[in-house]
Amino acid sequence: MAETRKIAVILAADVVGFSRLANAAEDRTLAQLRTLRTELIDPTVASQNGRVFKRTGDGALVEFRSVVEAVRCAVTIQNAMIERNLGMPTDQRIDFRIGIHLGDVVEESDGDLMGDGVNIAARLEGIAAPGAICLSEDAYRQVKGRLDIAVTDLGPTSLKNIAEPIRVYSLAVGKTDQAKPPSLALEKLTAPRLSIVVLPFVNIGGDAEQDHFVDGVTESLTTDVSRIRGAFVIGRNTAFTYKGKAVDLKQIGRELNVRYVLEGSVQRGGQRMRVNVQFIDAETASHLWAERFDKPLGDLFDMQDEIVARLASALNAQIVSAEARRAAQAPNPNSMDLYFQGAAIFNSGVTPDSTSRARGFMERALSADPGNIEALVASARADLQSGAALFVTDPMGAFMAAEAKLTRALAEVPNHALAHCYLGCVYILTKRAAEGIAECEHALALDRNLAAAHYFIGLGKVYLGRAEETEAHVVEALRLSPRDTSAYIWMNGAGLAKLHLDLYEEAVMWSRRSIETNRNYPVPYFVLGSALAWLNRLDEARSAVGAGLALNPSVTISRSHALWATVSGNPKYLAALQRRSEGLRRAGVPE
Repeated sequence: MAETRKIAVILAADVVGFSRLANAAEDRTLAQLRTLRTELIDPTVASQNGRVFKRTGDGALVEFRSVVEAVRCAVTIQNAMIERNLGMPTDQRIDFRIGIHLGDVVEESDGDLMGDGVNIAARLEGIAAPGAICLSEDAYRQVKGRLDIAVTDLGPTSLKNIAEPIRVYSLAVGKTDQAKPPSLALEKLTAPRLSIVVLPFVNIGGDAEQDHFVDGVTESLTTDVSRIRGAFVIGRNTAFTYKGKAVDLKQIGRELNVRYVLEGSVQRGGQRMRVNVQFIDAETASHLWAERFDKPLGDLFDMQDEIVARLASALNAQIVSAEARRAAQAPNPNSMDLYFQGAAIFNSGVTPDSTSRARGFMERALSADPGNIEALVASARADLQSGAALFVTDPMGAFMAAEAKLTRALAEVPNHALAHCYLGCVYILTKRAAEGIAECEHALALDRNLAAAHYFIGLGKVYLGRAEETEAHVVEALRLSPRDTSAYIWMNGAGLAKLHLDLYEEAVMWSRRSIETNRNYPVPYFVLGSALAWLNRLDEARSAVGAGLALNPSVTISRSHALWATVSGNPKYLAALQRRSEGLRRAGVPE
């Protein structure tokens, strides 16, 4: 087997007392560890350009390009564990030991790393205290002078099976009795991707009875933002140390090592409640996005849920946009840089060109890192929408390609809510609507704010011959995320359902709403054209399908009918499809 020698930074980590924890409660411990890997460890490693080259059951060996990135990753993980362990029974806590070394390694042709560089990192991890990080002298030299956390010189230390003693330095970042987590002062580097703190919202007016509502919004929003895939969110206990204080947002960014700050206020005026929120770049203190909610005063818990759901959905798109802008300026974009640029294109609208460009970014991201699950799921999305919008000559082939990718992603990350959601859509579009609806319901159980899942459930009801139920699901999706980047697709789905119910005026209304929201999406023009034709408004119908054909000239009666006749065998649906195709024929869509 071919091998290559090189200098690399190796991080070794494992769980303290894993055997004891597993013996006491194996299922719970394994579940905790899986959650930590998917929600904290893997995203943090990726944010610092690390590569996990070996899993060791309860630990991992990771390669980094620089000691600075390895230490930043280790500090971020250990700080996060402080938050996660607060209030947890001692016998259920998971603590990590971490060792970092810079040295010579041997790289095998399959990407595995071996040699003294790996062995020393593993031995350093073994002598680290729970919650601490041990660095070899070679590694410490790269970050010396940049640390503002406690460093203990352990002196020359004999390590098992290592011939010569190695000078070791211990970073005590894992002590839970500190007032706040320590930080790493590396001013020239940016904080991890998707890192954010939700500051306690301000109660304007000072009504003490409103405090619980204001704090509840902050806490629920912190929890829901944490569901964003790959996000690193500062825990509420740390965030609440800033409550009631005048804060410098740049300083907060440096102290907590985050890229973004979300702050807001709540004000009650008579029988109305107003919530203002700002999304801020912590590095520059510039405002990236602001939103206001002004609602009649009602049940406070219902209001809290709706406000939080809307904020979390909108924030997801804003973070993608902000990360894409950063990625576009990267001189050497890595896999996640490419992913964010592709994701931002998806959010700009669905056209043949945008779908192709987004797919290109995802393919490049996967080429750079085949283990990038987010890019894999997004690549499946490109296949899915290419087939559904008739952008390709073989829609069923596109659906099958999407299913294969999503199945692979879920084998790696079983609780990936968006992957379940898209897989549900694939099922719905391939004559498995009942299974698809169940898959989308599972996605909602994982992420209650996944508004798209509500839409797909409504779409599945069309193919089951229950189009009268669709509008309610679309309305719920829009309630959760009224300004969603996919809202125009959901509106089109409601129009399609109304068309299948022969409610042509309502079909026209929903289709026009979709078009007004995004004029570059071709599908609603055809729904509109068919509905107008059945209303005998043929000039308008021909104008509508003409606009649709200008956006996607490949649409024909035969292609459209051939696809949509395969998605369901329900007699009620098929009869409605025949009327839909006849409407398109009257509107002038070519055979």
